[in-house]
Amino acid sequence: MSIRIVRIHNELLGTYGDRGNADVLAFRAGLAGVKAHIVDVSYRDELPDDGDIYLLGGAEDAAQVLSCKALKGFDFTSRVVLAVCAGFQILGNSYFAGGVKQEGLGVIDMETIPGSSRFVGDIKIYSDVVNVELTGFENHGGQTNLAGGITPLGRVITGSGNGAGGVDGAVVGNVFGTYLHGPVLARNPEFADLLLERALGRELSRVNDPLADQYAAWRRAVIK
Repeated sequence: MSIRIVRIHNELLGTYGDRGNADVLAFRAGLAGVKAHIVDVSYRDELPDDGDIYLLGGAEDAAQVLSCKALKGFDFTSRVVLAVCAGFQILGNSYFAGGVKQEGLGVIDMETIPGSSRFVGDIKIYSDVVNVELTGFENHGGQTNLAGGITPLGRVITGSGNGAGGVDGAVVGNVFGTYLHGPVLARNPEFADLLLERALGRELSRVNDPLADQYAAWRRAVIK
């Protein structure tokens, strides 16, 4: 068995190192006996529709707008998706870039508006979806307001997350959004395994990666 991991627009959505999420997924898939192929797609190229997991990362405003325009018309709703920060924002109905309101992809019923301040620093949330504490680093100026009925990824323990409602991220089906950089999957191996399981349609065999487990536990302990 194999999976295809599509890493979207590295040249635009690679500001904060979120491209590392693909490497974590491929590594942990290999430990579970699943062969993984990482496919890098430029914003100039058509997005393939045969991927199993699609990844979007963080970016500056101009790159965010360019990426969003290139993704118009692609159906993310039936895919397993992890979108971080700017990638998360463009999945909503609207967001602001360069002080101008921009039309999003409408995958998640939410809007992002300018926040009262920039949200920067360590963040820890508890996720009922992943059933564990998740840690990361946030660096964004947007306040993301979820529509009623949209499930957040988790409840904020430390940090700001969406900047409203005491929550971070959103989950709609197999589409996951968050403000956690890190890369988030390197810091939270359980989250990586959940995405792999959603893509494979089955539970993974136990992944033996004690270094990842130790690092995750340490980060959760030091962020109060």
